[in-house]
Amino acid sequence: MQSESIRITHHNRTVDAVYYKPDGADCVPLVIFSHGYNGHKTDFAVSAEYFARSGTAAVCFTFCGGSTRDDSGFPTTEMTLFTEKEDLLAVIDEVKKWPWVDDSRIYLFGASQGGMVSALAAEERGEEILGLILLYPAFCIADNWNARFEKAEDIPEKVTLWDMVLGHRFFETIRDFRIKERIGKFGGRVLLMHGTEDDVVSPEYSAWAFGKYADARLEMFQGEPHGFSEAGNRRMEAMALYFVHE
Repeated sequence: MQSESIRITHHNRTVDAVYYKPDGADCVPLVIFSHGYNGHKTDFAVSAEYFARSGTAAVCFTFCGGSTRDDSGFPTTEMTLFTEKEDLLAVIDEVKKWPWVDDSRIYLFGASQGGMVSALAAEERGEEILGLILLYPAFCIADNWNARFEKAEDIPEKVTLWDMVLGHRFFETIRDFRIKERIGKFGGRVLLMHGTEDDVVSPEYSAWAFGKYADARLEMFQGEPHGFSEAGNRRMEAMALYFVHE
């Protein structure tokens, strides 16, 4: 397995990423890992290495402004779900250029907020994405914040959540966002994985999404919270890798 750090520039900002390439790689499938809120490209490094050693390439990246550990210079107060979607689309465009990647076998893997973003990207680029792997996807984001800020004038300039500062734009851009109107048209294969003890994102959101996609599978992880245990992660990786190769 080989790994290398790369930079992907788009929309006047630069995504920090790393790819994991199987030894002797020639026209292999590739999975793009999208981290959750205030996550980092290293969050799924262990999973990416596991995939690469099993013959599937992987890319992990940090959303611009999507983490206090992001070094792109893009402020967290400017980040929105839609700037993150732009970041992911830029990564998709980049990996399709690589001669050792089979561009007919590109998969998106998204966790929590990264799951929401991956689902939105798949709706937009469905013809370029073979499959979608969603780990406790945070389809609740707009619902939760719009319930908290019922009117546009209720939105503050800044909100600190889990040690990261969000700006007015994050909330403003989801004012008219209705998740139930935005996903479900993606025609590729979908694997949803969610813990039964998730107290951040209700498992009901994954159950709802399971019913929306034409070709979906839902795996509930008994006793797992939002952010799986080590045992849960190993099981998750095995299921995801099987999903890619079946």
